[in-house]
Amino acid sequence: MTEKNGVMLQAFHWYTQGDGWLWNWLQKEATSLAEAGFTAIWLPPAYKGAGGGFDVGYGVYDLFDLGEFEQKGTVATKYGSKEDYIKGIKKAQKAGMEVYGDIVLNHRLGADHAEEFYGVPINPENRREAIGKKHKIRAWTHFSFPGRKGEYSELNWHWWHFNAVDYSALDEERDAIYLIEGKTFDDDVAKEKGNYDYLMGCNLDLNSPDVEKELIHWGKWYLDTTGIDGFRFDAVKHVKSKFFLKWLHTMRKHKNRNLFAVGEYWSKDLRELCDFIDDTQENIMLFDVNLHYNFVKVSKDPENFDIRKIFQHTLMKNASHLAATFVSNHDSQPLQSLESVVEPWFVPLAYGIILLRREGYPTVFIADYHGAKYKDQGHDGKEYEIELVSHQWMINKFLYARKNYAYGDQDNYSDQKNLLAWTRKGSRDNSGGLAVLISTGENRKLSMKMPLGNKVYKDLTEHIDKRVKTDEMGWGVFSVKKKSISVWVLDS
Repeated sequence: MTEKNGVMLQAFHWYTQGDGWLWNWLQKEATSLAEAGFTAIWLPPAYKGAGGGFDVGYGVYDLFDLGEFEQKGTVATKYGSKEDYIKGIKKAQKAGMEVYGDIVLNHRLGADHAEEFYGVPINPENRREAIGKKHKIRAWTHFSFPGRKGEYSELNWHWWHFNAVDYSALDEERDAIYLIEGKTFDDDVAKEKGNYDYLMGCNLDLNSPDVEKELIHWGKWYLDTTGIDGFRFDAVKHVKSKFFLKWLHTMRKHKNRNLFAVGEYWSKDLRELCDFIDDTQENIMLFDVNLHYNFVKVSKDPENFDIRKIFQHTLMKNASHLAATFVSNHDSQPLQSLESVVEPWFVPLAYGIILLRREGYPTVFIADYHGAKYKDQGHDGKEYEIELVSHQWMINKFLYARKNYAYGDQDNYSDQKNLLAWTRKGSRDNSGGLAVLISTGENRKLSMKMPLGNKVYKDLTEHIDKRVKTDEMGWGVFSVKKKSISVWVLDS
């Protein structure tokens, strides 16, 4: 994606307005988003969740219900109807953007009936430790999809399609995961808690031929129905990596095209991320979680964090062609389960890094772009009102610079711990390249070499009014203000 300087927009956050708003918004705004510089858009899970019209989409109930059937108290999903979803996709594609669907392949929630079977209670904090003997349990594992009535697929999910659940009506007080009789956890997953195959709800047994067959059938149906251009895979560390590889290859063969794929592997362990990349033969990009955490750290302690080390332990540095870079997302936003907030002052600086450097495929989070207001309970049980600031004006500046100037070789000039600076040589048509300076400390000036000599450069961010003229060799002294960013491009 970086060859054409692609940029992905995550078009939702956890508290995105419901009542069908999102799909209608996409139809109205697709053209302006493409004109701003976005080349792809990541949409939330479009299928019916256990929470019906309130479900963000990750509590998967029925993959085949894209807002078409009366199920879970609603026909439409939180984001709208199947018809509007497809219209939104087509409008985005017509505007020139690729569309990525959010895919959850590891669990199901909201079953229609309970079933009795045998299971072994497992310690949730150590999935290699049994905390009791095998016994009969009663759990909600039968998904009959009564509203869909066999349309698109006649398969009902039963307990034998899963390998574990976390609740038994016959054992209500017990805090346990129940490993279903005859089943095992996959070893080819993250090693947290001993084994992180199980995440929530009814955990699909991906070693079951029926499960694999159904997920492949659904994937082909989903592609044929929606026409999407790629996938964002949720929670990949809980699913054996080789399953993703096989599933993706099957989908690409079905459509005879190189469908895009990126995975969410939420881990600070760079080795784990690189192992997943190797196991999937570099077919799936990963979101650069450690870069996000470095953004959080510098935003909270700018005086002591050496900004020159911002890329340490990141995919952006170690596997840049497979790094999907981001500043924030729906899981890290305030009041969410993985809450880790980049302080507002540093958000635009972080976007300058991911949008204007050569490495990585950047993602812009809609709540950073448009801002957001919402209320919810915090981790302490108290209710909070959150307001996230819109950085649209500045991000649009960076998108413009990325589209027109951020090409070619990259030279780094940072010489102090509170300054990150680099240049890009520009495109073959002598766009003049660009120079970027980011200060997490005081006002700074730095001599940097641009590709063109005897040319006048301006600060695209408008933080600095004064122009800079390069000498005949292309050298000029460029500036940046305290705790700010300046992006220098040709003054046309």
